[in-house]
Amino acid sequence: MRFNKLNLNLLVALDALLTEQNISRAAEKVYLSQAAMSNALARLREYFDDELLVQVGRKMELTARAEGLKDPVRDILVRIDATVAAQPAFLPRQSDRIFRLLVSDYTTMTLMPHLLRLAYHQAPGVRFELRPQVAYPERALERGEVDLLIIPKDYCPAEHPAEVVFEETFCCVLWDQSPLARGELTAERYMGAGHIVVQPGDEHSALEQWFMHKLGIVRRIETTTFSFVAPAHLLIGTDRIATMHKRLAAQAVRSLPITIRPVPVPIPLMEQSMQWHKHRSADLGLRWLRALIKEAAAAMDAAAPGASLSASQSTPQK
Repeated sequence: MRFNKLNLNLLVALDALLTEQNISRAAEKVYLSQAAMSNALARLREYFDDELLVQVGRKMELTARAEGLKDPVRDILVRIDATVAAQPAFLPRQSDRIFRLLVSDYTTMTLMPHLLRLAYHQAPGVRFELRPQVAYPERALERGEVDLLIIPKDYCPAEHPAEVVFEETFCCVLWDQSPLARGELTAERYMGAGHIVVQPGDEHSALEQWFMHKLGIVRRIETTTFSFVAPAHLLIGTDRIATMHKRLAAQAVRSLPITIRPVPVPIPLMEQSMQWHKHRSADLGLRWLRALIKEAAAAMDAAAPGASLSASQSTPQK
């Protein structure tokens, strides 16, 4: 099929070349031989009257023209996949579809076990790829590389639809032999202690840290980690404090010598949301998955009814 003298089949090859910036890897991605991909690149160069990929040292880099094509080409292919190539029906029990989700280790440890259990009973052939959240997760969504993001509402880009799945509160976690674990954990004691905080490693700070910055609260940070699960383990044997998601803390307290206290400074609720590409709202498989995620969130709290705190419990009483 051609449009304005461009063979539209070449768009798939172009997308792979722009993404991989390597002829061999691009060929593998779309199941072509290296010779066929080289031929496709030659035809694309002729059509666009641009080199698109140029050799710089031992690697290939995109030209300015290629950089400008990268997102529009991907958007076209996502639209085609969401409309022309979409299956007219989704039958969970008969499906072998792979769903790709970008999730944090927090979500993996809290929500995902319930989702996978429910999915296993409704759609035993369906598979999941749980991918780590990295810098700019919205780009993976926009490029069609993942089906869903599960992230705090505050980090959801406005360009795509999102829905809140559940709310989360924060609490303080301390080693149960620490002097801070005895008596009331006041704001003064909290501010005077050393803290373990999560720094995921991208341009976003963890939501808890973002809240603190927004409120003008400055803590003495003595340890940082990329993992939301880790702080409860890292503070044992120290007088440090970790401000953690309540559900994770409730899991950790079952097996670690730690204790949980309310956060003595005001900190808002976290609204954990799922977000999908705007072109895929009608995808029947994703509709099923989104409904199942909400069911999993309800099952998560039914399994641990005391795991979440209300907003009034998570902030100090005056």
